[in-house]
Amino acid sequence: MSNSPQGGADRPGARGTDRSSARRAELIVIGRKLFADTSYDALSMDDIAKQAHVAKGLIYYYFRSKRGYYLAIVQDSVAELIARAAGGLELPPEERVHRTIDGYLRYAEHNQAAYRTIICGGVGFDAEVHAIRGSVREAIVETIAEGAYGRRKVAPLPRMALLGWLCSVEGSTLDWIDHYGLPRDLMRELLVKTLGGTMRAVEELDASYPAPRAARRDT
Repeated sequence: MSNSPQGGADRPGARGTDRSSARRAELIVIGRKLFADTSYDALSMDDIAKQAHVAKGLIYYYFRSKRGYYLAIVQDSVAELIARAAGGLELPPEERVHRTIDGYLRYAEHNQAAYRTIICGGVGFDAEVHAIRGSVREAIVETIAEGAYGRRKVAPLPRMALLGWLCSVEGSTLDWIDHYGLPRDLMRELLVKTLGGTMRAVEELDASYPAPRAARRDT
């Protein structure tokens, strides 16, 4: 009878898979920084391999192409940002909105290269990249809508208003992480108050979407 451990993680194949996953994740972390500091078109595969200190063939092995590598980086960054911003489902609606905005800012603050990659790095007008970026906006708009109105899917007017607010948040957050003119808590409260103004404007145009009580207190 064999005395070797029976756990799947101890099998050679499992260890190889774990190492492969870890190596892939390591390359994505490196890629976040590379694509945040340099435009997509300015980086060749040779440049990427040299700066990552790996053989070019390793990047092809995991990602097939430079575009595949970039898409994997954006998808990974988006998934992490959505997870951070969409937490706190157990909280009351008003607190959930604060938690969403705070999570968004914390992600941007502690993952600056990845945040820049999501918002402004890129492959020109590549439709798939824009679709990935659109998914993070849609997820956050739905999270805010759920906290404010109790449902993720809302009519075109409130959705457009929330999307416009979020686009302004993206620009403000990029400037904030570049200059840190405000403490995070003050930045969060500023964004919460501008969101309140957006929701009051929605209520004026469509009474079926009343602004939450917290937004009304800002008047």
